[in-house]
Amino acid sequence: MPAKPVIMDPKHSLSQQPVACMSPQSDTGLKEAGLKNELPERSEPCGNTSEFPFNRLLRLTTEEMKFNMKVKSITPKPPRKPKLERTFSLDEKGWRRRRFRTSQESLTDPNETGSSSGSLQEVTTSPPKLTTLPHDGSPTPHNLNSLQSTSLQDIPEPGDIGNSTNPSSSLEIIPPTVTSGSLELLHGVTASRNKLRLSRVLPPLQLPPLELNVASETLRTTNKIDLDYVNYKHHAQSKLLRPDSSLSDGRLQSSMVCDNCSMTSVKSSSSLLTPIHSKDIRSRSYMEGSLLASGALLGADELARYFPDRNVGLFVATWNMQGQKELPNNLDDFLLPSEADYVQDMYVLGVQEGCSDRREWEIRLQETLGPHYVMLYSAAHGVLYMSVFIRRDLIWFCSEVEYSTVTTRIVSQIKTKGSLGVSFTFFGTSFLFITSHFTSGDGKVSDRLLDYSKTIQALTLPKNVPDTNPYRSSSLDVTSRFDEVFWFGDFNFRLNGGRMAVESILKQNLEMNMSELLQHDQLIKEMKKGSIFKGFREADIHFFPSYKFDVGKDSYDSTSKQRTPSYTDRVVYKSRQNDDIYPVMYSSCPGIKTSDHRPVYGVFRVKVRPGRDNIPLAAGKFDRDLYLLGIKRRISRELQKQALKDQKSSMICTIS
Repeated sequence: MPAKPVIMDPKHSLSQQPVACMSPQSDTGLKEAGLKNELPERSEPCGNTSEFPFNRLLRLTTEEMKFNMKVKSITPKPPRKPKLERTFSLDEKGWRRRRFRTSQESLTDPNETGSSSGSLQEVTTSPPKLTTLPHDGSPTPHNLNSLQSTSLQDIPEPGDIGNSTNPSSSLEIIPPTVTSGSLELLHGVTASRNKLRLSRVLPPLQLPPLELNVASETLRTTNKIDLDYVNYKHHAQSKLLRPDSSLSDGRLQSSMVCDNCSMTSVKSSSSLLTPIHSKDIRSRSYMEGSLLASGALLGADELARYFPDRNVGLFVATWNMQGQKELPNNLDDFLLPSEADYVQDMYVLGVQEGCSDRREWEIRLQETLGPHYVMLYSAAHGVLYMSVFIRRDLIWFCSEVEYSTVTTRIVSQIKTKGSLGVSFTFFGTSFLFITSHFTSGDGKVSDRLLDYSKTIQALTLPKNVPDTNPYRSSSLDVTSRFDEVFWFGDFNFRLNGGRMAVESILKQNLEMNMSELLQHDQLIKEMKKGSIFKGFREADIHFFPSYKFDVGKDSYDSTSKQRTPSYTDRVVYKSRQNDDIYPVMYSSCPGIKTSDHRPVYGVFRVKVRPGRDNIPLAAGKFDRDLYLLGIKRRISRELQKQALKDQKSSMICTIS
């Protein structure tokens, strides 16, 4: 039979005899633990009196409190400093001086140690419940820990206790264990018919102001743009940088670091675009003409952003198509040779005896190079074609593109032989590209020399774009008016000695050493004499003659004419400053067999210098329609490949 609770008279001072509150459920818990019979018997029943407002509120004597200390204990730890809203019954200074005894009065488990004093930590398996009956009578559960942490704030004022309009509402506390500090927390509370009202829990300190940084620490760490991520800079450089490279997206600037992603800075080490300070924009505006000034569009600062070593990658190619309508199915081996690890910044291609559909040829070029490139300019002179492609983020640093043509045949209406020149300035370096088709024939060397002389005199370039160094220019030679000159095409110079002599050399194990074969080359002999291509140079030749093949085969001319294999297709270069042009690769493309000529290409590194803003700029102009057609063709081709692949994988073999 459960012990009868004793109701303390509210008139008695709580300080005279310390008591604690306990519910009937507590007795049940003690009985199950086998300790109920050891408790002293309480004779007074629990009743509802008008003098005491708390229904079913039980008080324990000092002996019962000491016994409860042996049942369960908790570890005292300092709580957050409570904000006392009502301090009529407790002295705040006295509360601060109060220290709980951790050895005798605390209910700490013997196996658990605690270094704090002045608070209680609940260690029971099931948290105690605090049920508050609101005006509507529906119970609302609370955690007892919250009551302990805010018990000083929850002590009602006398005025609030006596003004309750709902005498039926009550506070029921059902703890499994009773803490030793409960009596002190209730010290000075008088009986009333009003319910306890819990005040709001306010933060002990003022909340910090909201930062402008809207990116979380986890997000910034995930994106590896924190300042403390010291390995990212080395990781990014080792991954993005390439040797002997000058691609515009090939380097991260050392100044590109994250300023905690705040609104005052948008720098990011994961971006390849260097941030621009607003003060630089305020100092001057672009397009005003400035020599190497800070903020100049073509100045040194902008050049260093894209080309820190001031070297641009250039791909120059020539191909005599023989007027064939059929184009190769794939141009990857031509424009993207496997020997080159990286693509170049510019692609300039010259075609002689081009196909009838020039637009289709340009679309195929755009499709092969992909969306990273745009066609800056395209020009034609009869069946002579030239196309200039550039990386799309570099078109802003090009001047207007100009071109000029020369016909070397006596009958000028027949434009199969002649020259086509295209020029523009990139940053502060002027470029001239010339593609030519000289007179054919084994013994017509003098005619080819005349074609060269007529070309350098008749090409009227530059026109509106100013010469970068007029003091070293000559009105008699167009190649003297530009910093970097590339001349490529079907020059038609042959190998002397006859076909039998040439074939006997080719049958030897040359191992790509063509020095013996090149001793018979007409062009090399004329260049040594200085009668053609004055000041020009050619990279070492380590490929077989590019002319003349049977179409679709790897064998040289098997017709009745038995033409001698020759190096008719060449690429030569010239620069105003020594060592401005460095040849990286010079080869042919034997995989393309739709013509009797093999394409010949060269890869170069060209030094670029800063320039002025006061030149006529292209301002990002490019062939937009061609760009869209090339991308569309690229996508459709990939879809066709995927469809064929799916069709082959879905084929079912049947056995009859």
